[in-house]
Amino acid sequence: MGLLEGDVALVTGAAGGIGLATARRFLDEGARVAIADVDAARLAGAAETLRADVLAVPLDVTARASWQAAVDAVVDRFGTLTILVNGAGISEPADIETLSDDAWERHLAINLSGVMYGMQAATPAMKASGRPCAIVNIASMLSMRPGAIFTAYCASKTGMVAMSQAAALHFAHARIPIRVNTVHPGAIRTPMYERYIAMAEDRAAAEASFAATHPMGRVGEAEEVAEAILFLASRLASFTTGAQLPVDGGGHIRD
Repeated sequence: MGLLEGDVALVTGAAGGIGLATARRFLDEGARVAIADVDAARLAGAAETLRADVLAVPLDVTARASWQAAVDAVVDRFGTLTILVNGAGISEPADIETLSDDAWERHLAINLSGVMYGMQAATPAMKASGRPCAIVNIASMLSMRPGAIFTAYCASKTGMVAMSQAAALHFAHARIPIRVNTVHPGAIRTPMYERYIAMAEDRAAAEASFAATHPMGRVGEAEEVAEAILFLASRLASFTTGAQLPVDGGGHIRD
């Protein structure tokens, strides 16, 4: 019996990278899965690669109405919702002097408000499920150890962690069986990582620089992060809420 038998999961940012790897892992463990992304074309392609009965839901995480439509579609299709993975996010480099208002607002809208809207939209369906439920929000190593050129990204992800822990406390105090935890990836080989590498004049030097931020000396893989998300979403973490789980090769404790 799989770890997620009987569960229904909604995974955002699932057109590629960590989100897609997570959806694949959840399917392996018996969950019924809905994948969501703002890029409908890439999302359809991702659904085809999964070769399973998945629901592909176009989703703009910055819009409450889009969130409600996504949750309704999941419940209409599968009858319930028990797991939410907030994987959608953006990262654009800028230090405190060069950060624009537009970039600041964009990070907060997607990385912070989008996660809040998702938790609020999912909660009624989770409460109605009659099952233990889990929310896993994807933060970052940079929310534990900030970087100077990622001002808006660090702020949005750090805010997400505090918000997640406040939600975890709320559900625990109210005896609502919804656990909320965060996963903190380091540099992971994903489309977002590839965009950063593509900006560099010397690809090999850029990859070596990212690897050097991890004491383990390499860049991580999306599948490694998916394993951590699976743990927190599953019954194996039934007494874990409000936790921060780094998947960063030791990056947050590097000397």
